[in-house]
Amino acid sequence: MNTANKLTLLRVILIPVFMVVLYIPFAYHMYVALGIFIVASLTDMADGYIARHYNQITDFGKFMDPLADKMLVLSAMSWFVEAGMMPAWALLIVLVREFGVSGLRMVAVDNGRVIAAGWSGKVKTASTMVCICLMLLLPEVVILSQVCVAVIVITTLYSGLEYFIKNRDVFSGAM
Repeated sequence: MNTANKLTLLRVILIPVFMVVLYIPFAYHMYVALGIFIVASLTDMADGYIARHYNQITDFGKFMDPLADKMLVLSAMSWFVEAGMMPAWALLIVLVREFGVSGLRMVAVDNGRVIAAGWSGKVKTASTMVCICLMLLLPEVVILSQVCVAVIVITTLYSGLEYFIKNRDVFSGAM
């Protein structure tokens, strides 16, 4: 197993640790959870860089890296919903976008086409990670959480729409 894949697995392992820390209240548990989330997020950047730079791209990494990202983000957002920091409809928008884009990619692959991550998807991912960090850092600042939810929803909707508009021809033969 190469270094990039080990970093992806580390991110997967950190997700339940992150969740346990969130659910077990102790002094500074939110800061510990934030630290774990940051480390997990940095492994995403690192594994992608290492995989491309050192030619460590594998089928396992292509599958597991985006799955690990979704698991990390959705676990944090699920906790925010339970904690009353995010409305469930916002989480639903993120879930629908993720399933939709994944489905679009599957149909494209069946047609011999690969849909690479677009710029708006990268912006969505970065802004979502920053917003989650801010919400973990300052959970008591309600207006900050509301702004972060708005940023997450807007970037999620925009990037999802962009994927479908740019790749609408994928479904032309599928109907």
